[in-house]
Amino acid sequence: MLTLLNLLSAVALLVWGTHIVRTGIMRVYGADLRRVLSRSVERKPMAFLAGIGVTALVQSSNATTLLVTSFVAQNLVSLTPALVVVLGADVGTAIMARILTFDLSWLSPLFIFFGVVFFLSRKQTRAGQMGRAAIGLGLILLALQLIVAAAKPITQAAGVQVLFSTLTGDVMLDALLGAVFAIISYSSLAAVLITATLTASGVISFKVALCLVIGANLGSGLLAMINASGSNAAGKRVALGSLLFKLIGSLAILPLVNYVADLLEKMPVNDEELVIFFHVFYNLIRCLIMVPFAEPMARLCRRMITDDPDTDVHLRPKHLDRSALDTPALALANAARETLRIGDVVEQMMESFNKVVHGELREERAVRRLDDDVDVLYTAIKLYLARMPKEDLAEEDSRRWAEVIEMALNLEQAGDIIERMCGDVAVKSLNARRAFSAEGLEELNTLQEQVLNNLRLSLSVFLSKDIPSARRLRRSKHRFRILIRRFSHAHVERLHQKNVQSIETSSLHLGLLGDMKRLNSLFCAVAYTVLDQPDDERDED
Repeated sequence: MLTLLNLLSAVALLVWGTHIVRTGIMRVYGADLRRVLSRSVERKPMAFLAGIGVTALVQSSNATTLLVTSFVAQNLVSLTPALVVVLGADVGTAIMARILTFDLSWLSPLFIFFGVVFFLSRKQTRAGQMGRAAIGLGLILLALQLIVAAAKPITQAAGVQVLFSTLTGDVMLDALLGAVFAIISYSSLAAVLITATLTASGVISFKVALCLVIGANLGSGLLAMINASGSNAAGKRVALGSLLFKLIGSLAILPLVNYVADLLEKMPVNDEELVIFFHVFYNLIRCLIMVPFAEPMARLCRRMITDDPDTDVHLRPKHLDRSALDTPALALANAARETLRIGDVVEQMMESFNKVVHGELREERAVRRLDDDVDVLYTAIKLYLARMPKEDLAEEDSRRWAEVIEMALNLEQAGDIIERMCGDVAVKSLNARRAFSAEGLEELNTLQEQVLNNLRLSLSVFLSKDIPSARRLRRSKHRFRILIRRFSHAHVERLHQKNVQSIETSSLHLGLLGDMKRLNSLFCAVAYTVLDQPDDERDED
């Protein structure tokens, strides 16, 4: 029983080490990896190589699939190139399985020691996060040693040998057992390594080992589908396409297992090495053959998984993928895109407010509905960012976290102000049958147009962090303040001239000027955030 627990803990340590390496690399190079993938999807060969390279770096095909799925869900990448990248990821993880089977045991203590030193001393820097990745790599190497050590006593047990001796006939049953093994261990890599160990010990035949490896690859596809069950339709299509590719490959190779086993056994290599080599070349050949069929597979996945009908009249979060929370660069990009959606809604509210000012009372209800949408999106972003492990964020990611939450808060407050402005106009002007003077109406139109322009510029500055644009936005804020002061004096002058319309709407008019000033300040606040960033980042921009 203790030996079995040792084996399970070693497998868990392998999964945990892979997780640490992935999160450490993604926290340092996440944005760069996103750019590599997004630029490489236009051509299939580059997309395939990008999948291999990124997976080799992050030690996990699931991490690469996560990035690609997020791109597809946000309509940044189409399904076809995403499937090509996933095929490359399958090859990348197989290659890493081969590399990790070399005798690298002497590296494990070095990686863990120096990783802990760097991580604890420089936790929120790039060096600290690379130390985190080094700890994970050391744990992976240590886990591989423990798996081999724990599996040997188990394979020598009489009961286990009798159990595995029954796996000698049905290739489909053996493959199914391999798939279940991969799902239970939560890692096709662990399943393949244990299979190689069982083969070297003589517990299972070489033919059964090949079936278990094929099944383990299929199990990783099933595991991806399970993980994607909570995703949207686009994310499920990526996982489904990957599973179908693996299923087709399994059905194609299983009838030929006997022939392949006889051919490989003639090679002057021990059975344990042959199992690993088969795992690599099976994935390489399968994925290369499947690349030209990525487009037909994408069409099939679209037919099998249709978009969910949107019956809700209110907006719902679209980009807040919870599976990306362990990857700060990706999670922050998702939150930023959702914040831009709030900006779009606030822009619609401003346009509706302009119609309310010109007498369209029904637009006030539209503004209230839009403000509810703003509240929903803001709450979702706030809760999403609160779930991020902020204490482990690098300094740059921590600043971006604060920028996103501040921008979302400013837009939410702007929505509340616009809703109140519409209510004031409806009650004090339209319902009371009091109209603005021609001059006052023209002033409001000018201010609304300027506020809209500053809102659009602020969203651009928030997204790009462009220094010249931020300075232009800051100058616009000062010009707007001067404009407000001039229009306030003009209104007082109309009161001195006893303009009846100006007298009747005086309190409303001056209140709207104050609200416009507050709106503009909220929109322009992002300029100061960008201009106050460290000099080294400004120089890079």
